[in-house]
Amino acid sequence: MMQEHSFLESVDEQVVLGGFWPGIQLYYPPVKYSPADGVYESMEQASARMRKYAHNTKAHTLLFDLEDGCRQKMLSRELLRQELPLFDNKSFQIALRINPFRTEEYEEDLKLIRDMHPYIDAIVLAKAGEVYGAAEIRDLSAWLVGVDPTIEIQPIIEHPRSLKLAPELMQYSTVRHVVFGIHDFSKAMAIHLTPEGWIDELKTYLRMLLMEARIAGKGVIGGVEVLINKIPMPENCIEPNEVRRWLDLHGENESHVVHQHALVEAQMGLTGKQVIHPYHIHLCKMAFTPSPMQIQRNVDVLQAAIDADALLGGAIKFEGEMLDPPMFGKALQTLLRAYALHSLNETDKAFAMDVIKRLPVHVIRENWPYGMI
Repeated sequence: MMQEHSFLESVDEQVVLGGFWPGIQLYYPPVKYSPADGVYESMEQASARMRKYAHNTKAHTLLFDLEDGCRQKMLSRELLRQELPLFDNKSFQIALRINPFRTEEYEEDLKLIRDMHPYIDAIVLAKAGEVYGAAEIRDLSAWLVGVDPTIEIQPIIEHPRSLKLAPELMQYSTVRHVVFGIHDFSKAMAIHLTPEGWIDELKTYLRMLLMEARIAGKGVIGGVEVLINKIPMPENCIEPNEVRRWLDLHGENESHVVHQHALVEAQMGLTGKQVIHPYHIHLCKMAFTPSPMQIQRNVDVLQAAIDADALLGGAIKFEGEMLDPPMFGKALQTLLRAYALHSLNETDKAFAMDVIKRLPVHVIRENWPYGMI
């Protein structure tokens, strides 16, 4: 026990906590089609749009799509070469969704990554494992060693073949999260999804992926919504009762559906969700991120457990509930989830680290498999 504690004292907290999650990933088309004008943007128009909107996103991750959502691929790469260096002092991650392994467009994407790697945090690999299996992740990981080993790979599981290979795809240290690509997956399974019900229609496969990811200590990024709400939820709505009140008074059906799906995904333990519209960001962030009141309650639970010397064994009564170590583990998970989503202040982070240092290493791994201890 003492050896485990002394080990934790000597390890950097970032290693213990495992860094930040992808969180809410906003798909951002580099050069997009303008329905109003009936043409694709020029470089100047795309650059102006990016500087006006992309630099100010509230998403956890800005995801530039070079695959299915991108028609002007060459022009989009040229735009990214020009614009990525301008993302300085950013408060979000930058990810690139690249084309399937060993295609011509894939090779062009790698050239872009090689040149722009200081500005890229993650590579989202489309159609992962469908043609060459886990060798795709192996080869891309090996390539990154010589380019930038800090970049992570997020394979998209878009086919039952990829789901079957999920344990092999997740064995590499470059993979910390995988993406559940619901629309391509449903197409491969010949399942007709509905915008309101897809999370139930694919729940069996999502749970299969979650189980494999949990065993491997990896995260899962949830599905993309197609319903777009016309009224954005105000960013000062952060507590669950405030969110519910706004939805009841102002939210359209689309807002209710998107938020409810995000709530279900968060409750299932997903580490992020991809969205296609800025109005989705706050709706989904509030589903995934513990609120200040929720954080405080879990701090109080853990403090009560420490005061009763029950953290590793014993039960306490707290606000009418009987709580024991599994509940204390869930309280700690809530604090660490808030940290992973950039929502834990320094005081509560220090408290969480103090709790972690009181636990044996195997208990920490049970409660938080995303670290690297």
